[in-house]
Amino acid sequence: MPDLVLEADNVVKHYGSVEALRGASFDVRAGEVVALIGDNGAGKSTLVKCMVGAEQPTAGTVRFEGRPVHFSSPTEARELGIETVYQDLAVAPDLDPAANLFLGREMRRAGLLGWLGMLDKSAMKRRAVSEFDRLGIQLQDMEVPIGALSGGQRQSVAVARSVVWASRVVFMDEPTAALGVVQRERVLDVIRRVRDEGIAVVLISHNMPEVLAVSDRVEVLRLGRRVARFTAADATLEQLVGAMTGALTQEEAA
Repeated sequence: MPDLVLEADNVVKHYGSVEALRGASFDVRAGEVVALIGDNGAGKSTLVKCMVGAEQPTAGTVRFEGRPVHFSSPTEARELGIETVYQDLAVAPDLDPAANLFLGREMRRAGLLGWLGMLDKSAMKRRAVSEFDRLGIQLQDMEVPIGALSGGQRQSVAVARSVVWASRVVFMDEPTAALGVVQRERVLDVIRRVRDEGIAVVLISHNMPEVLAVSDRVEVLRLGRRVARFTAADATLEQLVGAMTGALTQEEAA
């Protein structure tokens, strides 16, 4: 069995008097897709933010490759190969796909021009074309602003930006939200390709058929803590919904 890459152990998060996480636990291994599901308010996004440094847990432990870690910001998590695709995409609509792929990681030209801040746009475009091809992402035009592309293409670029720079874990928060059937399948195919390269993928989704189709395991949060864990191949839609709503207890789901 592959080694654990990232895990949360009994994480608690308070926002004033509100207890968003009440001892939540979670883990993901190299080369697997783990779905993190739960109803609205279950604590999914808060747990992810605590694991990648966007929020600081009130209590509990986050471990990376077995070692306790404390990320003070997402930048520290990214330095260890942990990337996140947020639901709002956070793309720059006025920039082209290559510029979005290298956003915050721009390549400079060699020599004096690079020292003066000149970007090597040709090199970034070549690398972008190569990476999009590797991930099976097809874009009609590499020159147009990303805001002019379809929703599915914008989503694919946002996913690719995290996937290209991730070496250990990618968190994807509702990566197929508001996409059509064909576009959704393309994003799911990217997720499978990433998993097959040995990178851990954490999928946060409300789409239960999609979860069962692409995931290896499913972990369920309810009211700020993990209440069930499933092997996706053996789970049913009714079991997942039952665990999310409380109709299926933790003992029954185990």
